[in-house]
Amino acid sequence: MADAKDDGVMAEAQVAQPLGRWPILSYGVGHMLNDITSACWFTYLLLFLQQIGLAPRDAAVVMLSGQVADGLMTILAGEMIDRFGCFKLWHIGGSVLVGVSFSSVFGGCLLCTILGTDSYLVRTVGYSFFAAVFNIGWAATQVSHMSMVNCMTMNPTSRVALASCRNAFTMVANLGLYAIALAVFAVIKAKGCSDIVLQYRWIAYLSIFIGCCFLVVFHIGTKEPTLKSESNCKKKARISWGYWFKKTLYYQVALLYMLARLITNVSQSLIAFYVTRDLRMNEYSKAIIPAIIFCCSFVVSIVLQEIKWNSRRLKSLLTIGATLWVISGVAVFVLPSQMHNLMYPLAMVIGAANALVMVTTVGLESALVGEDLNGCAFVYGSLSFLDKISCGIALFVLESYEDTISCGETRGLNTVSRYGTGLIPSCFAVLALVVTSTLRLQDATPRHAALEAPLLV
Repeated sequence: MADAKDDGVMAEAQVAQPLGRWPILSYGVGHMLNDITSACWFTYLLLFLQQIGLAPRDAAVVMLSGQVADGLMTILAGEMIDRFGCFKLWHIGGSVLVGVSFSSVFGGCLLCTILGTDSYLVRTVGYSFFAAVFNIGWAATQVSHMSMVNCMTMNPTSRVALASCRNAFTMVANLGLYAIALAVFAVIKAKGCSDIVLQYRWIAYLSIFIGCCFLVVFHIGTKEPTLKSESNCKKKARISWGYWFKKTLYYQVALLYMLARLITNVSQSLIAFYVTRDLRMNEYSKAIIPAIIFCCSFVVSIVLQEIKWNSRRLKSLLTIGATLWVISGVAVFVLPSQMHNLMYPLAMVIGAANALVMVTTVGLESALVGEDLNGCAFVYGSLSFLDKISCGIALFVLESYEDTISCGETRGLNTVSRYGTGLIPSCFAVLALVVTSTLRLQDATPRHAALEAPLLV
């Protein structure tokens, strides 16, 4: 009996051994393809589709089809992986879908090539279909990659290191995308629609190539979680969905997380329109301004990860972030094109505000889950579903009021992109301030401990 107990202790100690640098590094690069394509998707998709001739409403339909597919697949993939495992199989399958569908959107209409026609309807249907496929693959890769962490090791430090490494390479992927875009825009001048297609085709192909290189590193260096760590992955009795629906905090956190995502994703999706068409900045600004926003967000995020969190500080920093967005959003809305250079300092403020609202809302998710770890999948899945659907609907509604723009045509100052980049995110931020004021968080020991870890991982 004692021998069996000793064997169990030794097995558990073996599983709890810290991971080496190579397993952590190889795992960290496993989401690079998703991250670099996602940055391109939210920053340039609507702009690209309208530049090649799709009406704003139809371009928004393409985006919406992807968001709906993403939200549904997030829930399905989580449930299937929980039941059957096979993390790396889901990861590679999703990555294949991402690569093929992404290249068929930004690299040209694959359905048009297959059917031998370039009609408007075929293009719209083709882009919508492959947008849905892209997001299905993206969700499968994301869920499988994130869910591997707890099954790879029981060592708490190694778990944090795995997630932190993944977060660091997310930053690298986003900055890499903007560097690629800046280089392509500099080499290939957009004199007509054909040049625009060529620009984004090269951005897509280079992004996929770089992402696939890191994908190879991930699959070579990361082992499929085995029975060795099975004790860490075994099923427990799940908390019913009704348990969360009875909590007021669930609705508050869900609303705040949705508002945070709306603020960041809607503004990111329309920023390229705003700087080039409303402010009439040069073509390089499509890459430079988003890169500035992202760099400042990265710096602030690093600082925030070193803070010791409690409920008061969590609410205070969320309030500061939302307030910064109210101020910067209004400034963006009223900024005249003659003063477009002020967009550079405004981009720095927006980046800081993005980091504050996102880090604190992720922290609120941790506070909501607390010790109920066997119910966290539903919390994260349902909130993710809510944010993806709401972002798709918001962009669809905004683009429904947009006028059709031909290649090279400029617009007036009172535009949808000016509202979507500035005023509407500010309104979301005001609503976030109102909801934040109603939060009642307790610093009981378990929940306090849940906020001690870096919130971005």
